[in-house]
Amino acid sequence: MSPVAPTLQRFFAERLVSQRRVSPATIASYRDSLKLLLAFAQQTTGKTPSALDWANLDTELITAFLDHLETDRHNNPRTRNLRLTAIRSLFTYAALRHPEHAALIQQVLAIPAKRSGKQLISFLTEAESNALLAACDRSRWEGRRDRALLLVALQTGLRVSELTGLNCGDVTLGTGANIRCTQAVLRVWMTERAGQPGHPLFPTRTGRRLSTDAVQRLVRQHAATAAHRCPSIRPDKLHPHTLRHSCAMTLLHAGVDTAVIALWLGHADIRSTNAYLHADMAIKQKALDLTTPLSTPPGRYRPADPLLAFLESL
Repeated sequence: MSPVAPTLQRFFAERLVSQRRVSPATIASYRDSLKLLLAFAQQTTGKTPSALDWANLDTELITAFLDHLETDRHNNPRTRNLRLTAIRSLFTYAALRHPEHAALIQQVLAIPAKRSGKQLISFLTEAESNALLAACDRSRWEGRRDRALLLVALQTGLRVSELTGLNCGDVTLGTGANIRCTQAVLRVWMTERAGQPGHPLFPTRTGRRLSTDAVQRLVRQHAATAAHRCPSIRPDKLHPHTLRHSCAMTLLHAGVDTAVIALWLGHADIRSTNAYLHADMAIKQKALDLTTPLSTPPGRYRPADPLLAFLESL
């Protein structure tokens, strides 16, 4: 086994778990990033991941991998930078254990992140959420499963890894239920599911745990159906994390403080939750109305001329 394999294993067990005590979501993100890198390295060098040496993971290969993410996997700069963060973290740890590769490691650590424009958070309105749920074919087993899964995602804000990791024993129904309005749907689904406490709550037909890619596919599949009823839904732009954003925006519209929303979503830093304030035009409009002079009627400017109205809509 090459020097890369044991260092990578200690990186997760020692640095991430024992020393930094990062969240399971961070571990899953770093795991997925490094799995993609190792698969690309195997395809490029012909060596299996266990046989790779640090010399194989040079700046040329890492840069090619980052380009591959954008050109072949169609990842945006933000996702590219997220993968690079995981790689940098591994190489920073490796620098302490492999001083003989100090020059190579420093070159990799010098790879810059790519600047990207600040993107507003995308979320579903109430009408769009209802259309997405209604798109599930409740006459089919998969449709009933998907509706329960989407409802849990929309009302709890769970990450996709947390959704797929749910077991039947994780759900408590009755007085003081952990999941508010999904109780009735989950009770019906769990009766049909008839799984043991350690079995996945949302399985495949064969009883296996759904993968992240499978959840992505079912979300877009139902979004394509829902778009016929609700044209504002963009199936190509909808992903499982949008459901998490939608839950946060629902809480925000209900008047829940951002600090509470941060706790609800499990954000380590409340500044992560402030992004929802920037995404909510209704909150911005309300703030503008409060600052409008008393002699000016509240509301947004609406051009009377249809041509100007068209230009304003662009």
